[in-house]
Amino acid sequence: MSQRAFDFLHVNERPQKPRTKGITEIRGPYYDPMGPRELRDILETMGQYVDIYKFSGGSFALMDRDTVEELIGICHEHNVEVSTGGFVENVLVRDNDKVEDYVAEAKALGFDIVEISSGFLAIDTDDIVALTELVADYGLKPKPEVNVQFGAGGASDPDDLEREGQQDPSMAIREGERHLEAGADLLMVEAEGITEEVHEWRTDVVYELANELGMENLVFEAPGPEMFEWYVKNFGPNVNLFVDNSQIVELECMRSGLWGKATSWGRTTTFRREE
Repeated sequence: MSQRAFDFLHVNERPQKPRTKGITEIRGPYYDPMGPRELRDILETMGQYVDIYKFSGGSFALMDRDTVEELIGICHEHNVEVSTGGFVENVLVRDNDKVEDYVAEAKALGFDIVEISSGFLAIDTDDIVALTELVADYGLKPKPEVNVQFGAGGASDPDDLEREGQQDPSMAIREGERHLEAGADLLMVEAEGITEEVHEWRTDVVYELANELGMENLVFEAPGPEMFEWYVKNFGPNVNLFVDNSQIVELECMRSGLWGKATSWGRTTTFRREE
């Protein structure tokens, strides 16, 4: 790694890659087509701060294989793992007999992580945990999603979600524990129903999930600066977060202590005792 510009200026100490804390996952193709040139630009400038690149909405199924493999290859050049995103939900509903083919294709194309989400599904815990075991059996990393809101993951209106009712966090905790026992290292925590598309944030749920499942095992979706600032303020700069690719720099400036908002300015810090 070349010398950092303005290296005489203080930045908080951050773990080097491969990181087990302070993970930043970014969204790939979805809101933005994200071709190879844009991805190279992002990773050549900010790649050292990106750990996981996530395809969203099944966007890989719109591309030819060579393009998908090229995007994955660029990520690997920069030590960034690549996730399928939670598209397996759609496969389960529309192509239920092709679920194993989906996992096999992800492996063949070079994906590292298969996200297992179920925000729109009525499915038994045993069945969704079996998917975690299947992904692990293929030598890929299962990344199950836990949520406390049926309908999470589709930008639903807050009133619509409210009518669905809120789920007991203890159910998500028990499911998360099952996934960790089945071979998952990280769990994705869906923002909808907690900090997104709600009338009031359910921060109590965040604390409950963190206390019971372990902060080190969770990646929190934070689709807005006010959300990831809250996580950094309350859990420190090494909390694991999933943000849009447009927010990498703002998040890392906040993690590093270079910048902040009115209530986090000059307050984000780290400490490591000298050996």
